Amino acid sequence: MKTISILGSTGSIGVNALEIVSRHPEEFRVAALAGGKNCRKMEEQVRLFRPDVASVMDPGAARRLSQSLSSLPTRILWGAEGLNAVATHPQSQMVVSALSGSVGLLPTLAAIRAGKSIALANKEALVMAGEIFMKEIQETGVSLLPIDSEHSAIFQSLTGHRKEEVKRIILTASGGPFLNTPSEELKRVTPREALNHPQWRMGKKVTVDSASLMNKGLEVIEAHWLFGLPASRIEVQIHPQSIVHSMVEYIDGSVIAQMALPDMRGPIAYALSYPHRLDLRLPSLNLFKAGPLSFQPVDRKRFPALALAYQALQTGGTMPAVLNAANEVAVGAFLEGRLEFLKVPRLIRKTMKSHQTLRLNSVDDVLQAHSWAQEEAQKILNRGSL
Repeated sequence: MKTISILGSTGSIGVNALEIVSRHPEEFRVAALAGGKNCRKMEEQVRLFRPDVASVMDPGAARRLSQSLSSLPTRILWGAEGLNAVATHPQSQMVVSALSGSVGLLPTLAAIRAGKSIALANKEALVMAGEIFMKEIQETGVSLLPIDSEHSAIFQSLTGHRKEEVKRIILTASGGPFLNTPSEELKRVTPREALNHPQWRMGKKVTVDSASLMNKGLEVIEAHWLFGLPASRIEVQIHPQSIVHSMVEYIDGSVIAQMALPDMRGPIAYALSYPHRLDLRLPSLNLFKAGPLSFQPVDRKRFPALALAYQALQTGGTMPAVLNAANEVAVGAFLEGRLEFLKVPRLIRKTMKSHQTLRLNSVDDVLQAHSWAQEEAQKILNRGSL
């Protein structure tokens, strides 16, 4: 039996992970859970899984949760201390890192330093601090297993093959809800429309990132660190059906693709149970019903966020952290109705142009670059000069 902790248990990845756990109680035990603002969901999870520790975002929520769960032995924590306690729980063998955004960096690093295997859904940790992150992985010798469907697909397509025989990896992208929206209408799209993804049900931030293709840009950076390939050998292709989750091309011309229905339970379960597979009782993939599978290149003018991510990766140093922070500010402003959809990448580009790139020597360098970029993006946003 594997004992796990989940950072981000009340989000979509965390909820799906716990569904898998509940269906396979002989395989997993939940030691600790950390969520965000959804206290009702956290209370449900604690009552069902009886973890040793549960953490929420703020002290008020922690007090309310402690009162409602007073009959249970679960210790209720909050904030950074709570995240760290969940990440480093002494009995946990694996930590599912599924927090949204930059908040996942420090607890995930804490889990690595505590010797925990990592099932990674928080791509921002690798985007912000890939060099430091992978160095910690190598020094501790812990396992790092990707949960993102694209990186899980690449991981599966690489298994049993030699890295030096890889020619390129191909990340597939659905294209999001605005793939076929006329360009002149993109200026007026609303947050509600952006959150209406045609294939996946995800959190708000990642869904907007999918609409702008920034999510795919972050995945390019993540793939660089996970698989050790330069940006020139990482390609993105639009695949609206989301059946082929990604591909690996080898030097002999062979292309190995991982295919499945668009359901995150597959890659989550593979990370949790690797190297074994769990019977998830999911519907079989019916290619006749799935219809023709189509692929097309990315229109970089229509999706400028992708080019910004490639630029940040090639620049290196603190620039990916700046890209990520500026994007968080931009997406937040869009969801609040303060920024037009087409101005999201403009805000990111302006923030990046204002940044003097530095080498990453420590996590403090990452955090300082992140903080600077948040402040700079806010200043640009407040000036209204986009």
